[in-house]
Amino acid sequence: MSNMSQDDVTTGLRTVQQGLEALREEHSAISNTLETSVKGVKEDEAPLPKQKLTQINDNLEKLIGGVDETSLMLMVFQLTQGMDAQHQKYQAQRRRLCQENAWLRDELSSTQIKLQQSEQMVAQLEEENKHLKYMASIKQFDDGAQNDTKAVADSGPQPVTNETLQELGFGPEDEEDLNTSQFAQPTPAHSMAASANVGYEIPARLRTLHNLVIQYASQGRYEVAVPLCKQALEDLEKTSGHDHPDVATMLNILALVYRDQNKYKEAANLLNEALSIREKCLGESHPAVAATLNNLAVLFGKRGKFKDAEPLCKRALEIREKVLGDDHPDVAKQLNNLALLCQNQGKYEEVEKYYKRALEIYERKLGPDDPNVAKTKNNLSSAYLKQGKYKEAEELYKQILTRAHEKEFGQISGDNKPIWQIAEEREENKHRGETAAVNEPTWAKAAKVDSPTVTTTLKNLGALYRRQGKYEAAETLEDVALRAKKQHEPLRSGALSGVDEMSQSMMASNIGGSRSSMTTSTSQTGLKNKLMNALGFNS
Repeated sequence: MSNMSQDDVTTGLRTVQQGLEALREEHSAISNTLETSVKGVKEDEAPLPKQKLTQINDNLEKLIGGVDETSLMLMVFQLTQGMDAQHQKYQAQRRRLCQENAWLRDELSSTQIKLQQSEQMVAQLEEENKHLKYMASIKQFDDGAQNDTKAVADSGPQPVTNETLQELGFGPEDEEDLNTSQFAQPTPAHSMAASANVGYEIPARLRTLHNLVIQYASQGRYEVAVPLCKQALEDLEKTSGHDHPDVATMLNILALVYRDQNKYKEAANLLNEALSIREKCLGESHPAVAATLNNLAVLFGKRGKFKDAEPLCKRALEIREKVLGDDHPDVAKQLNNLALLCQNQGKYEEVEKYYKRALEIYERKLGPDDPNVAKTKNNLSSAYLKQGKYKEAEELYKQILTRAHEKEFGQISGDNKPIWQIAEEREENKHRGETAAVNEPTWAKAAKVDSPTVTTTLKNLGALYRRQGKYEAAETLEDVALRAKKQHEPLRSGALSGVDEMSQSMMASNIGGSRSSMTTSTSQTGLKNKLMNALGFNS
């Protein structure tokens, strides 16, 4: 019985029902016959037929009840079958919803990854934009050199540096690293020392707020960025108290906005307040303290107070060495910062020492192809030029260009020459009165090198060649730099537009409004409140 299927049970019930109905019809016919036969007969006559009639009537009533019960059972079973079918339908819908939920989670994860990549792309494009502004600023210098070559040659070569570009060597990740924890993860050899001192991670909503504020500040929309920071700061102080690491982080963000507005006094006050909170809450040797010291050093450097910035930078270096170890890339980054501060004070021996140590760390830890290696070599070359060490500077410039060429186009050979070698050959051919022989395919390849540091190196070495009277070689390198700029400028502008559009769209969807409503129809106060609500702050 337990192995019967639903169809078997239904068939059995119908069969029983039909059998009972047949018996009922048969008994009904017999009952009618008996009633006809005993009709008009006296009670004491024919007792047996009357007894059979009574028994038949009793059985007929039972059969009618059985037929009704069978119909009821059949109806209940059919209802049960319908409920089972509905249950299976709901189970299928539940499985489909689970699958859709898993797919949506995957889509969300993919979108978050794309957002992080877009933010990194925006940061890179901002860096390249600063490079382009720098190249435009040195054009006047090159024009002056062409008008009075002899006077410039006597005064010695002046390097094209990237001090303006790097803002005293501090990149955005040093000013307030909100992407992971306070700094990059320490190497395994120093992981225990680092973990013992960190113990504080920037909340996700503050990282998001930081990205929003940076975006608005880069667009010059300080009327939104500043109130956004102030409202978040007020909410954090209400919920967590003034002496809390999150409050210090928010003070850092607001200080950077003020600094970009050239409100240096307000920015300095906020950074000093953030430094005091972090030292009190996290300890004087915490990486977050080093980040705030970096910000203060940048601020003093922007105001030309290099002597005041140097001890702050040295203290940040000591903290990083203590927490991350002497050979961590972040230590090398701090050494670069310190070297640049010393260079602005004319302390060239210290500059050379710091740059060489930073270069050694980068090459050992990150490899010879890491962008920081070329950037540090370029900075060291600038220091060499200011000391009159032209040969050493020229050698480093050639190393940068050779390494970049080998990385992009393979091993150096007679048919695959770096651009500086092509430039020198053109200079030699010019002096011999021969036509300049240029390998066109290699020339075209070299013009496609798209790296801000390589472009700066081309300008630096070109300036050095010009001071040495090698005008053909100088023009060759400057032409390559100009061609690389023209080839990649449309691509960069298009990428920037796409990143900005995607970022605006995602911001609009997060706060329940469209991009156009955020930028046009929404008031500044309403926009600020929506952003605060989206980030989990009280408005």
